[in-house]
Amino acid sequence: MTNIPQLTTDLFLGGHWMGSSAGTLTTYNPATAEAITDIAAAGEADVDQAVRAATAVLHGEWAATAPSMRGVLLNKLADLVERDAQILGTLESLDMGALLSVTQGFFVPDLIATLRYYAGWADKINGHTLPNNGYMGQSVLSYTIREPVGVIAAIVSWNSPLMVLGWKLAPALVSGNTVIVKPAEAASLSILHLGKLIEEAQFPAGVVQVLPGRGSVAGEALAKHPGVHKVSFTGSVEVGRRILRNSAGNLKRTTLELGGKSPQIIFGDADIEAAVMGTAAGLFLNSGQVCAAGTRVFVHRSVLDTVLDGLRAAASAQVLGSPFEETTTMGPLVNSAQKERVLGYVTKGSAEGATLVTGGGSPEGTGHFVEPTLFTGTNDMAIAREEIFGPVGIVVPFDDDAEAVAQANNSDYGLAATVWTGDVSRAHEVAAKLQAGAVGVNGWAPGGPQMPWGGVKSSGLGRELGYEGILADTEVKTVSVIV
Repeated sequence: MTNIPQLTTDLFLGGHWMGSSAGTLTTYNPATAEAITDIAAAGEADVDQAVRAATAVLHGEWAATAPSMRGVLLNKLADLVERDAQILGTLESLDMGALLSVTQGFFVPDLIATLRYYAGWADKINGHTLPNNGYMGQSVLSYTIREPVGVIAAIVSWNSPLMVLGWKLAPALVSGNTVIVKPAEAASLSILHLGKLIEEAQFPAGVVQVLPGRGSVAGEALAKHPGVHKVSFTGSVEVGRRILRNSAGNLKRTTLELGGKSPQIIFGDADIEAAVMGTAAGLFLNSGQVCAAGTRVFVHRSVLDTVLDGLRAAASAQVLGSPFEETTTMGPLVNSAQKERVLGYVTKGSAEGATLVTGGGSPEGTGHFVEPTLFTGTNDMAIAREEIFGPVGIVVPFDDDAEAVAQANNSDYGLAATVWTGDVSRAHEVAAKLQAGAVGVNGWAPGGPQMPWGGVKSSGLGRELGYEGILADTEVKTVSVIV
């Protein structure tokens, strides 16, 4: 077991660290099922105080901060995150169970890259001059200005907290907004430490605040508060719909990333070895707790047996255990409720007639572990229709391109998709037809801060990352001067 750094457990509110009159919540180690610590749980009064602090600095010191200085602060924060990468990765592995090699090697570096990417945009968020027909015979100079939306609530998922928060925080700050962060109740420790780094970077008090707490209390209060101008949420469809309803009171903007049931299509002309390796990553990375997890695997019948053999071997090779052990390749699910949910889908898959290829069980002992599990079946089964958020996938055969695309699109979700083929023309044609916010060809879930991210259908509303992230966090004002 690695050394555990000092834990931060208070609210970061108005530039100060404090407890909450609403009590505490307990965070647990999913690898052992043991309690780690109690964390202050923000109540409605805390949310209201945070909104008032965010509003004051929004129209005060933060508004007066030069755009280039916002970039300097983001770069300074990126440097501090890089300095504390080991601490941040350890905390994230501790309370949500991702492998240390993943949190330190992927999640934290993604946060650093996102902060630095948006720091570069700080003095480049421009409006436009607008050619026009004049006004009653007089000339008119018309132009647009991009202004911050205002106070933004960033409600973060538990499966990769720092990475997801970076996608929300960096574009919001560089655009001049203030941000109230509500971490997931199951995984708050890494974001609380990030709050310490935000304080150390010397952002003005109230520009960023961190309010851990229960979604039903702090999350609901943020979505309903009339002083919050936008909610950016990553999580389940059910909660996303509730946030959308609660945001209607003052017509808040919303960006909702609500997960998916992403297809991976393996054509007969694909590099099968690479396809199997990439598909297995899409199934089992982070114990399947990934919004873009490629859990519907459509395979051309000519290579079905080869792919099944490869995926079975990849599943069997997984080593379940502590996220801090170097030999571990798959950690636990985040909590007991998620474990029971995933095992329930395993039972449901068998009951519906799916054929179990491998896995399906839970190892004896403590911790919330589920074996990597693979079924064969049809696209109308519950395990192919509903997001499981665990290491459970289904393989479905197809006979031609049209059938593959039709089955892939036959879903309520549309976040991501992967195409495995050696034919570049087929790759472009299939990618164009897939109903998904992002398509990877010969690689599962390629991405980066430069590339917009978000889904269609029940996978959400709006986009994060890229310049689209800045557009989502700004309002356009038109000015016309009669000259």
